[in-house]
Amino acid sequence: MIELKDLTVRFGGVTALDAVSAVFTAPVSGIIGPNGAGKTTTMNVVSGFLPAAGSILYNGEVISRLSPHQRARWGLRRSFQREQIADDLSVIDNLRVMLDTLPGSSSQKRADAENALRVCGLEGRAHTLAATLNTYERRLTDVARCLVGSPKIVMLDEPAGGLTQEETQHLGDLILKIHPLTGASTLLIDHDVDLISRICEQTLVLDFGRRIALGPTQTVLEDPNVQAAYLGMEEVN
Repeated sequence: MIELKDLTVRFGGVTALDAVSAVFTAPVSGIIGPNGAGKTTTMNVVSGFLPAAGSILYNGEVISRLSPHQRARWGLRRSFQREQIADDLSVIDNLRVMLDTLPGSSSQKRADAENALRVCGLEGRAHTLAATLNTYERRLTDVARCLVGSPKIVMLDEPAGGLTQEETQHLGDLILKIHPLTGASTLLIDHDVDLISRICEQTLVLDFGRRIALGPTQTVLEDPNVQAAYLGMEEVN
């Protein structure tokens, strides 16, 4: 369970997050909203990249006091809108870099990396230079990096951007495997409402840095206020 309590972020006179609170209990939860709503800001706060008022808990454990590298060692993993993989390294070496600073023996880390590649369907590309990967393979490598080192929280920021419908379908199936394989809770930002609807049991909706809805995904997507803010339908008075 991931709990956000009164997260507030201000940039000068702009309030990017305004006392956002949410409890995520599902294996995969979505965060949606129009551009500038505060979605990536929320992920940056949970990652420790941005200071914020409020607190973040995982199964009752306060993690908001940890620095970003401590959160990584603790078990927080994330992807970014642009893949954070090193083009001059092979696919498996990109995973090994993730594991370098984490506990475990060399043999354990090797087995962990190989298993993540197998799960993501990249075992045949393990020794391929990352610079030669196509967009989908890069996204899969990003997900594989999130699977290593016993993750507890996995955050994915628009992983389906630029993918075909078939690739997005396969990616969704892969994301659904994260919790059964690792026990980690996943938070997903994406503009693909069909993907959010299919794989996220619950969804948080942000608009102008405020929470406007949280609940079962289908119920949230049918909320007239959500449709007005996010789906461009007529606003409800």
